[in-house]
Amino acid sequence: MKQATLCLLIKENSKEILLAMKKRGFGAGKWNGVGGKFDPEKDKNVLEAAIREAKEEIGVLIKDLEKVAVLDFYFPEVPEDFNWNQTVHVFIAKDWEGKPEESEEMLPKWFSFDEIPLSGMWDDDKFWLHHVLEGKKLKAEFIFNKKEQVIKQMITLSG
Repeated sequence: MKQATLCLLIKENSKEILLAMKKRGFGAGKWNGVGGKFDPEKDKNVLEAAIREAKEEIGVLIKDLEKVAVLDFYFPEVPEDFNWNQTVHVFIAKDWEGKPEESEEMLPKWFSFDEIPLSGMWDDDKFWLHHVLEGKKLKAEFIFNKKEQVIKQMITLSG
């Protein structure tokens, strides 16, 4: 399985989350956290990958990350040469330097916790995102159909 990262910037005092509209590539047209593939030539581990991706995608330097989830995604109906299957390591950041700015790949925007645009996000987010915003940690597995809809899911909460 490919290893990837997803970083969610959180303003605790105002209960806001930073999401970004993906402008190109995998997930284009969807709101998501920032992140991407672990690159063994650039990153020692997934934590470093999450920090690098946040800098590249929205121009912020993450100072502290908390790992909150591990998500396995399977796309059995997608042709094998695309191979979208991946394990995503989800982190929450509450401390960073810089102001999130638009890049060629992402357009960041702050959302209050009660106005998260779930209908414009990956289908799996509606199953797990609220748990991590409530302070829970989890492991999950999602199986998608060719329309990128979840057809099977399993979530195990911890903490």
